[in-house]
Amino acid sequence: MTLPEDTILSVRDLRTWFKAKRSTAKAVDGVTFDLKRGQTLAVVGESGSGKSVTSLSIMGLLAKPGAIESGEILFRDRTGSVHDLARFAPRQFRALRGREIAMIFQEPMTSLNPLYTVGDQIGEMIALHEPVSRAEARKRALDMLRHVEIPDAASRLDDYPHQMSGGMRQRVMIAMALACSPSLLIADEPTTALDVTIQAQILDLLRRLQAQFGMSILFVTHNLGVVAEIAHEVVVMYAGRVVEQAPVLDLFAHQAHPYTRGLLACTPDAERDLCADGARRALYSIPGSVPPITALPPGCAFEPRCAYRIPACTEALPPLVRVGANTVSRCIRSHEI
Repeated sequence: MTLPEDTILSVRDLRTWFKAKRSTAKAVDGVTFDLKRGQTLAVVGESGSGKSVTSLSIMGLLAKPGAIESGEILFRDRTGSVHDLARFAPRQFRALRGREIAMIFQEPMTSLNPLYTVGDQIGEMIALHEPVSRAEARKRALDMLRHVEIPDAASRLDDYPHQMSGGMRQRVMIAMALACSPSLLIADEPTTALDVTIQAQILDLLRRLQAQFGMSILFVTHNLGVVAEIAHEVVVMYAGRVVEQAPVLDLFAHQAHPYTRGLLACTPDAERDLCADGARRALYSIPGSVPPITALPPGCAFEPRCAYRIPACTEALPPLVRVGANTVSRCIRSHEI
């Protein structure tokens, strides 16, 4: 197993399926991408596109009957050794999670234990992976609360999660995730449940902590507006497959796939949405919905919703093709678009 020196994570042809007696849900079906050291890769798509299942596959947190069918998840740890996480046993993941790879979730209230103070929970994470005393774990928990800029951190150390606002709880989750200085942080919709002002503060905090700790971030979201703020590279997923991948500036300048173009059109824009008479245009939405992954249409899965569809789109699954120097797209009309 080899990885380029500048790459910390390489997902290669990953297939994560949920098998039932009468059907198989191919939640992740042949996904490939690389994440470079110190950079942020955003994985974007609607609900049901396979974003979260991809991140849970990396973390070894899949719920039954989900399982990795095939593919590789190559990860370089802090010693430089490369591991295939797709082959890891549960006990191997327990040693890895928190120390080498950490994850923050969309709703911290469901991730934090309501019966323990935030200081105890951060300290427990530290003590689990490092041989430190209770006093030292508490001191480091306080340092982490200060790192994530919680006001009057010393007095909030003994607060319970319900005593904090949503933004504060998310900062606690970030503090817990970074307590052991992991190389990779997976952020699964970490700002969706927050209001716009707090969302901006959390994104700014993640950028500054990334520069400070030198970590790589896999940022899972459905919001392309958030992507513009934080990502270096973007992977767009639809119905369990990658449909476009490009550097963030290239993606916003030129969308090579109709689905990416539709997602961008759904993002509010103060100038674009203003009519000549001063009124606001109705917010655009992509027609239709994501098809069930147990019954995908033949050919391109996006074809029933696509404004660019032609008869050939229903004949076979389009391959990922290179469009320009740095973009790949799964559309037979990418060069025309």
